[in-house]
Amino acid sequence: MSLSMAVTRALLRFRPRSTESEDSLVRSIARQGSAAPVSRAARRVAIVEEARIGGVTVVTLRPRRSPSGVHVVHLPGGAYVHPVRTTHWDLLARLVRASGAVVTVPLYGLAPAHDVDEALPVLDAVLDDARRASSSRLVLSGDSAGGALALVAAMRARDAGRPAPDALVLFSPWVDAVLDSPGAREVAAVDPMLGRDGLVAAGRWWAGDRDPADPVVSPVRGDLSRLPPVFAYAGDRDLLTPDVKRLVRGVTGTGGRAELRLYRGAFHVFVGAPWTPEARRAVRHAASVIRGDEPPAGRPAAARA
Repeated sequence: MSLSMAVTRALLRFRPRSTESEDSLVRSIARQGSAAPVSRAARRVAIVEEARIGGVTVVTLRPRRSPSGVHVVHLPGGAYVHPVRTTHWDLLARLVRASGAVVTVPLYGLAPAHDVDEALPVLDAVLDDARRASSSRLVLSGDSAGGALALVAAMRARDAGRPAPDALVLFSPWVDAVLDSPGAREVAAVDPMLGRDGLVAAGRWWAGDRDPADPVVSPVRGDLSRLPPVFAYAGDRDLLTPDVKRLVRGVTGTGGRAELRLYRGAFHVFVGAPWTPEARRAVRHAASVIRGDEPPAGRPAAARA
């Protein structure tokens, strides 16, 4: 673990956690503004386009230099209740620069005003549109709650017999909204960012009329067979990581390919902290996956970085 990671994690302890409880989450939603505009960092490396697909705004970042011909659909996180932030755009700027990929970002409706059943047809439409626009490789990615949505979108493509993405790139994905595993409860005590009770409330709102354990809300509980190769990046101080390990075991248990790169001392969506070497290594590796540079055999199912 780097010194910058340790210092950043320690400083995070002094920030209020919106997901500490259901009440704190409600207060946070009441205070928050709208989605952050595309950042300067993203505009420096990409031409920005906007469109409407499936009734939502979709932002596309087209690299200004050295395009690789790869298309990425990225689903931003925020516990299903927080809009896209500058840190999301800055992370995507680094991915565009490192991979040369076109990146499409759907700004899906957020809970509690919206729920997963509104998002599902949007995911289908955006993925189908990206597949039509892509001449070669299509990668589906997401961070936190967006990582779960990316996994759900791949499952839906498989079940409908539509072309699957070539890979899934998941940053600290929230793959079980129930968060009832013993491992998650243990790690919660050392997580400097996330509170379990608020997350459980957000998952319940996002589920709408469904049970939060439904695989479209908690995809790790669903059929994990016949998925594209899964590449996950997580820290061991993130209460979501035990369920990411379940995901990797589940995919490999069905004969699929899955790799978890686990970073010691790292917190939730640590890739948003580019001043840490851990974040830089993770983004470099993710960019290699996006470009298709990873060999078919891959590394063992879990690798500590």
